[in-house]
Parts: sequence; structure tokens; C-alpha cells
Amino acid sequence: MHRLDSSQRKYLRGLAHRLKPVVLIGQKGLTDGVAQSIDQALEAQELIKVKFIDLKEKDLKHAMTLEIVQQVDCVHVGAIGHTVILYRQQKQPEKRRIALPAARVDRQEKG
Repeated sequence: MHRLDSSQRKYLRGLAHRLKPVVLIGQKGLTDGVAQSIDQALEAQELIKVKFIDLKEKDLKHAMTLEIVQQVDCVHVGAIGHTVILYRQQKQPEKRRIALPAARVDRQEKG
């Protein structure tokens, strides 16, 4: 999955504002079933929210989010409390629901 710049993340956070969490992660953590549910939800919707029910420690939530990103091949867009926002662009262009704004060009190339 390619990286998103800050303007693209901001755009996706705005779209995610109205979404409800579609996957809940309980005390058993990231099981194969949970990873499969996240994968299917991303395949169908591109942008989803995942809520941690029993994890209250910030470090554990962050570590599990990184594990989700690696396992499911998606991008972590942001986090609000116990909820994370994940994005993965649909592979088939005709099925894409979200049109990302163009990435900004790095301005450090002036020399």
C-alpha cells in the first residue's frame, strides 16, 4: 500500500467522521477471524473504523494497529480514542468509491 500525505489523511478523516465502527476488537485481540473481517470490510468499503473494546492501553492499541496494517495491507489514517481509521484503495478502478486528492509535491527540492 502506498503512503498518504497529510492532506490525503485529512481528507479521509473527514470522510470517516460519519462512519460507525464495522469491526470490534475484544479481549482476544487480533485473531485470524478479526483480520479476515477487517480485510473483507476494506475490500467492500475502502475506508472503515475499527474499535478496540477491551484494550485501554495506548501502546497496546498502537502495536495492534501496526500489526493490522501489516497483516491486511492497509493504511492507518488516524485514531480517535479507542477507534482507528483504516484505508485501502480498491484494486479494481471501476469499483473504487473514494477519489483521493492528488499528493503534494515535496517542496524541499528547491536548491
